[in-house]
Amino acid sequence: MNFKTLINASLVALLGFTAISAQANTQQMDDSSVMQYRYGDRLDVKKVLSVMDDQSNACGVVNTRMVYLDSHGQQQTLQYRTYASGGCHES
Repeated sequence: MNFKTLINASLVALLGFTAISAQANTQQMDDSSVMQYRYGDRLDVKKVLSVMDDQSNACGVVNTRMVYLDSHGQQQTLQYRTYASGGCHES
C-alpha cells in the first residue's frame, strides 16, 4: 500500500464519519409518540394545524413534523422527511 492509497482511505473514512454526524444532527425531532410516515401509509387528515421543519435555515433533506386533526377530532403528529430550501440561497 502506498502513501496515496492510505490518504484516500483516510479521506473516505473521515467523510463517512462526517456524514454519520450530520445525520445525527438532523434527528432532533425524534419522539416515540410521533408517527413516522412511510411511503404508502394511508393518512386520516381532516385539518392540518401546523407544519414545521427541525432546521428552518437548512438546505437539503430535513425532518418535518405535521400536527393535524383526524376525522374523529383527535390530534395526531406525523414526522416525515422533506427538502428544505430556506438556507440554499445567500441573502
